[in-house]
Amino acid sequence: MAYVCNFILNQASENVNESAKNATEKPPSTPEGMAVAYGSLVIMAILPIFFGSYRSVNYHKEKKPEKMTKKDAAMFPIMASCALVSLYIVFKLFSKEYINLLLTGYFFFLGVLALTHLLSPLVSKLVPAAIPNIPFHILFKQGEGESSQNIINYRFSSYDVVALACCSLVGAWYLIQKHWVANNLFGLAFAVNAVELLHLNNVVTGLILLSGLFIYDIFWVFGTDVMVTVAKSFEAPIKLIFPQDLLTNGLAANNFAMLGLGDIVIPGIFIALLLRFDCSLKRKSNVYFNATCFAYFLGLMTTIFVMHVFKHAQPALLYLVPACLGTPLLLALVKGDITILFKYEDNADDEKDKKEEKPIKQGDTRKVK
Repeated sequence: MAYVCNFILNQASENVNESAKNATEKPPSTPEGMAVAYGSLVIMAILPIFFGSYRSVNYHKEKKPEKMTKKDAAMFPIMASCALVSLYIVFKLFSKEYINLLLTGYFFFLGVLALTHLLSPLVSKLVPAAIPNIPFHILFKQGEGESSQNIINYRFSSYDVVALACCSLVGAWYLIQKHWVANNLFGLAFAVNAVELLHLNNVVTGLILLSGLFIYDIFWVFGTDVMVTVAKSFEAPIKLIFPQDLLTNGLAANNFAMLGLGDIVIPGIFIALLLRFDCSLKRKSNVYFNATCFAYFLGLMTTIFVMHVFKHAQPALLYLVPACLGTPLLLALVKGDITILFKYEDNADDEKDKKEEKPIKQGDTRKVK
């Protein structure tokens, strides 16, 4: 939850920063280069939502993840605003070089862990069978007996260590060169993990969260210079970037189009909820998930189109939130699922199991079917 706040802080400002830089510092890009850059950003935005949503279904089945409550959703834009203002004050008072040095170390650690979590299954399949897969278990407990609490309870294998070593090389590449490819690898890992691990409990919680961040995004982009100032000073892989001059300068290109991870993660966790809702209906098609993914794509294309027509940065959530909220609600009205949609709870199966496991009171002679 903490590092996702950092995603949200810069979600709309990255577009502002991009426009300002391109207008004052960078030569104009060719239409072909811009098409490649923005097309790549759109693809990179959709992929974490797609894969993260399916991973969230498996994660929900295997574990009992913590879910965001309605109170958490209502407080999130306020917390993000406080964090944004705090960063603004810090960058005004202190040298941004030293601050970004600390942030680089922080995101290096998080990025390596996020990329390891994402690529560990793939690396495990590529490791030769001659290398044994030895399991490990780190357990650090406080107290004894039934009152004990697990502070650290982590299981991993020697294959996971190999994945960690490989991802550390990517982290070293990012530390040394801050290359845009390394940045995107970390950014994609953050986005997939966030969509997978952050769970909304129901649609109402999603409505509260997206509506609050809809207002947050518009206010901090159009209302003040806080977002722009932080975006220009903040150096971290909390955005996806792609060079608009790739066709002319190759991998050495440096005129970037950008998309903040908040524009991926926030709609993504709501779309992942819709996929879990589709799975609960046990129908042959994931109609709500597919329709909302397509609406997200249209919302992102609309953001890019309006930004270039009016030559002014646009808060992406201004278009993404209505698209991602309106599509499933309208579809549910048409299909007659609106009541089921609003009653859906991610933990309904868990509560049902608890009721079935409720012990029979003494003297109760009814048979359990």
